[in-house]
Amino acid sequence: MRFGFGTAIAMAAAAGVFAEGDRPRSESQPRPVPGPVSHEYADVNGVKLHYVRAGNGPLIVFLHGFPEFWYEWKHQIAEFSTDHTAVAPDMRGYNLSSKPAGIPAYQMPNLVEDVRALASKLLGCQGTALDSDAGDRSRQQPGPCRFTLVAHDWGGVVAWVFAAQHPEMLDKLVIVNAPHPTIFGKLLREDAAQQQASSYMLMFRGEKAEETLSADSYSRLTSMVLGAGLKDGTVTDADRKMYVDAWSQPGALTGGLNYYRAAGIGPSTAAASTGAAGSSTTPPPAAAIPPLVVRVPTLVIWGEKDTALLTGNLNGLDQYVSKLTIKRVPEGTHWVVREQPADVNRYIRDFLAQP
Repeated sequence: MRFGFGTAIAMAAAAGVFAEGDRPRSESQPRPVPGPVSHEYADVNGVKLHYVRAGNGPLIVFLHGFPEFWYEWKHQIAEFSTDHTAVAPDMRGYNLSSKPAGIPAYQMPNLVEDVRALASKLLGCQGTALDSDAGDRSRQQPGPCRFTLVAHDWGGVVAWVFAAQHPEMLDKLVIVNAPHPTIFGKLLREDAAQQQASSYMLMFRGEKAEETLSADSYSRLTSMVLGAGLKDGTVTDADRKMYVDAWSQPGALTGGLNYYRAAGIGPSTAAASTGAAGSSTTPPPAAAIPPLVVRVPTLVIWGEKDTALLTGNLNGLDQYVSKLTIKRVPEGTHWVVREQPADVNRYIRDFLAQP
């Protein structure tokens, strides 16, 4: 795999996929959902981002992963809008947000700038650097240009990088089943289990990914992403229809897959096929890049039954995150946000209450 700042920091994934298709709806007419939420748009960083807003108070922003959209956070929006301004955008390439053409549009610097520009607009601030040493929080003053960021999967990878680059904008960071880029890069080079678990990324990056994932009315994707939830009741048929609408938007499948393509993310083809990091056919590891260091107070929530992102992603995390809290969810999978929302909400609440 290729390494470099724009690629190595873009490491994440879900073992997820899409769903059967309905007719696309107009981008200006999102489906109504229960509760006092508003659908709004922001023109930032050369794209139009759709987002849902609810409540009043300090800003808390939720970033979804692949192949989700803002609706992934419906339980968290309901909970935290009681005392926060809760905002959940569709990231570029997804659902009702712009889907720029070309793989370079989905490189990490663009994704991070989307978050910075959107948050700045929501907060009503222009500049955010309060001191030349952005990593020294003791020199920063609390004010209107700070918020809490909660993120899952690909959104979590963007959040890791955002926190490292813009600590002056964050009060706290919450990551749910999203790998830290430095640790994940090491696992992809050296850990046979994670290499095998990540082998699907190579298909996602391939030219036939759209054809493969849309076959048979997206039935395979529906089963992988929503199947277990439909069986145990954590996903309703109404939820399924919301996902179908989002996934059916023109260009949405390519937009989501372009995150993988822009990052060049995945194990080497030799490692993926053999499952053995020490195989003689495995190419030598790429040159190391500087580790991504996060100094923002951070909570990591991890569903331990995630089959795509293994618990090895937690090992050594405290080396790169100076103020770290980890909450493991033994029965949670990659989709723990919707599987066990009460636990997820409680962990976030407790974390936000800490000084």
